[in-house]
Amino acid sequence: MEDLTKEQCTKSLLPIRDALDVINGKWKLHIIGSLLQGNKRFKDLQRDIDGITAKMLSQELKSLELNDLVSRTVYDSSPVVVEYSLTNYGKTLRKLLDELKLWGTEHRKRIMGDGK
Repeated sequence: MEDLTKEQCTKSLLPIRDALDVINGKWKLHIIGSLLQGNKRFKDLQRDIDGITAKMLSQELKSLELNDLVSRTVYDSSPVVVEYSLTNYGKTLRKLLDELKLWGTEHRKRIMGDGK
C-alpha cells in the first residue's frame, strides 16, 4: 500500500469497517453460509447452526434483512410457511467467504502446522 496521510488511511479503512459491521458477530457468517446452500426455513437454519438459540437466530436474521442480505418470504398456505434466502446482494458475499476460507486455511497451517 502506498504511503497515505492519516486522513487518507482513515478514509480507506471506512469501507472495511462498514463491511465488518454488517457481518460482525458469532452467527452471521454461519447463517450466510447456510443460506448459500439454498433457501431454508427457520428450524432448518437452527438445525444447521449448532448452538444458536431461536432468539439469537431471529435477531441475526432481522439484522441481515435490514442490510438487504437476506429476504424473508411468507407463503400463504396452511400452515403458514416462512422461508429465508439470500438476496442477490447477499450472494455477492460468496467470493468474500471463499477468500476468508482460503486465508484461514493458510493461517491455520502457518500457526498450527497441520492445516486442520
